[in-house]
Amino acid sequence: MTTTVQSSMHAAGQVAKVGLFQVIHQLGSRWAKREAAQATQVQDDRVAARRSGRPYPSRQDVTNALRDLIRADAKLVRDGIAQPLADFGRSPLETGMRLREMFRDIPKAAQRSAAEERHEVRDVAPTDGLPEYYTQNFHYQTGGYLTSESARLYDLQVETLFSGTAAAMRRQALRPIAEAVADRDQRSMTLIDVACGTGRLLGEIARAFPRMRLEGCDLSQAYVDEARHYLADRRTVMLQQANAEALPFDDASADIVTCCFLFHELPATVRRTVIGEMARVLKPGGTVVFIDSMQHGDAPNFDGMLDAFPDRFHEPYYRQYLEDDLDAAFNDAGLMRAGQWNAFLSKVMVRRRSGESSGE
Repeated sequence: MTTTVQSSMHAAGQVAKVGLFQVIHQLGSRWAKREAAQATQVQDDRVAARRSGRPYPSRQDVTNALRDLIRADAKLVRDGIAQPLADFGRSPLETGMRLREMFRDIPKAAQRSAAEERHEVRDVAPTDGLPEYYTQNFHYQTGGYLTSESARLYDLQVETLFSGTAAAMRRQALRPIAEAVADRDQRSMTLIDVACGTGRLLGEIARAFPRMRLEGCDLSQAYVDEARHYLADRRTVMLQQANAEALPFDDASADIVTCCFLFHELPATVRRTVIGEMARVLKPGGTVVFIDSMQHGDAPNFDGMLDAFPDRFHEPYYRQYLEDDLDAAFNDAGLMRAGQWNAFLSKVMVRRRSGESSGE
């Protein structure tokens, strides 16, 4: 089958996936509103946007951004960089069981949101050795990031939140990785994924670059365990529990460092510590591929939607993240800008460590 045909089929499958998760999102939202029993706790996004004074995107704005993401995702397949549709890596039966579990958890999260309960996680998981900012109910999800139950549901929850686009946004990391790998022997290269979570980005990278050595670390042991389950057949992937503020890797040991959807959940000072660690483990000339939420000004007509997000979810560091000067923070660590673009509700930043290239 030609890559053009595969690309078209992949795009069609992505459109179908978006439609499915939009339905799941609507069902979940209605259930959450009913369970919360307080309309003010499940606000219309436009109310928060009006309060912020920033523009809220039109339906056409959202449709255009979604279309551009699907096209970019399909182009990865057409160019032979990504493989078609393999988001969950589990059977339909297992996905269905986790989906049922997710719906059962919606009332708990809704009630937590209505009561603004943010630290229940301390009662359900040990927190010894974990930083204070991490021991919270991010998103009001059961168990925060610290339980196996949370790890099982996380990917479905994120795909539901973003209407089936989370994996496609993550896959935008593959093109700059391909550019960094071009004309080099993958077997001689190492990539470190910081805050690897359940391993979904590492899985995409392993499929695209099967001979490259991949290292992943995450602060949650439960999420590392889920990643090990998901990546059990990938012998090139090594995983460990670790804090991104003190990465357990040698200086200048990685050719590529990736980091996806972490920084909006970190305090500002911690972001800079993590950037410093990413720079430390990266070889001179090496590449950082960073993906996270858009910030104010990246797509001005979306600024009101970004302001609405922490009103609906427990995201204690998100508002400051929206204004943080990440470009300056990366520059200060010697990680110079090599590219940046939006990918639906996220943005991709490509940085290079100053110094002579590590290429062979």
